[in-house]
Amino acid sequence: MAAKQILELEPENGVVYVLLCNIYAACKRWEILRQVKKIMMERGIKKTSGCSLMELNGNAYEFVVGDQSHPQYKEIYAKLENMMQDLIKAGYSPNSSEVFLDLREVDKETTLYQHSEKLAIAYALISLGPGVTIRIVKNLRMCVDCHHMAKLVSEAYNGELIVRDKTRFHHFRHGSCSCSNFW
Repeated sequence: MAAKQILELEPENGVVYVLLCNIYAACKRWEILRQVKKIMMERGIKKTSGCSLMELNGNAYEFVVGDQSHPQYKEIYAKLENMMQDLIKAGYSPNSSEVFLDLREVDKETTLYQHSEKLAIAYALISLGPGVTIRIVKNLRMCVDCHHMAKLVSEAYNGELIVRDKTRFHHFRHGSCSCSNFW
């Protein structure tokens, strides 16, 4: 009932639809979720895609989930694979609690591994090496899995990560974040 009232108040606001989709997905109400997505398509309402931006050596780079547009994407994915193996040894375990897709767990984890900030971090490590400060700007809120991964990267690669997401700055150093895990 509340969802209907919100949609009546702001029928063109994509954020409302995304929130509804996330609620229905969290409750595993996939049929209602599909109906909401169908309404979005019919009304031409699009979800904002997540992206991560970074600047290296005077050049700006943008990454989106599953991105293969970068000329070095094969190297980026190879570094990402190596990075994930290192992080698993350091205690990383994928957290798919915020992957609101009707997928098998292994497919959810694959999606997580390809989040834009992970691709940006892998590219920065290729380009700059360990022990440096990596700065990333993200247009959406950082997910819990990427937040945990960034803490581990700061420790395992002896560097700092500064991520500005939609909500706040996160300064990762020595395996912890300035937000004290509250974001």
